[in-house]
Amino acid sequence: MFKIFFFLTFLSSPLFASGIVISVDGEANGEIVIDLFEDIAPRHVERITTLASDGLYNGVVFHRVIKGFMAQTGDVKFGKSTGDLLMAGMGGSELPNLDQEFSDLNYDRGIVGMARSQDPDSANSQFFIMFDEGSFLNGQYTVIGKVINGLDVLDSIKIGEGANGTILGSPDVMRTVKVIK
Repeated sequence: MFKIFFFLTFLSSPLFASGIVISVDGEANGEIVIDLFEDIAPRHVERITTLASDGLYNGVVFHRVIKGFMAQTGDVKFGKSTGDLLMAGMGGSELPNLDQEFSDLNYDRGIVGMARSQDPDSANSQFFIMFDEGSFLNGQYTVIGKVINGLDVLDSIKIGEGANGTILGSPDVMRTVKVIK
């Protein structure tokens, strides 16, 4: 009971400005709650909350999952579970790419970062959640938040067995992504 009270109190505190709740279906079932860091990456957080509010993340798969590293999702163009997933991970949203908002935060377990191409100013809609520490990413990818509940769900996401963590068979899906304040 205390754990639930503390969690609800935390969500309503001024330290928790906004976040998202990801309902995951597949090998993993449950919710991942992410505190978004508006003060560190305001444009990226605004993008994530806009896409979530518009329902564009609903039904998007975890298309790249590497054991001991990270789970990547958020391709709203090619990553819908109801479509052909051959191009999953190659798309973004209809909105323009974002300029980087790098910080000095360490990529620890549960940190959420924006995925991008080689161009540091190419983040759009895709993001990844760290399974373990990955300091080699520090200062190279924008940190947008941290998992505050549901690391057990994250740990249950289907691991990719294809090249570079590509999922073989049916990937886990973000059934819904809701913005919370």
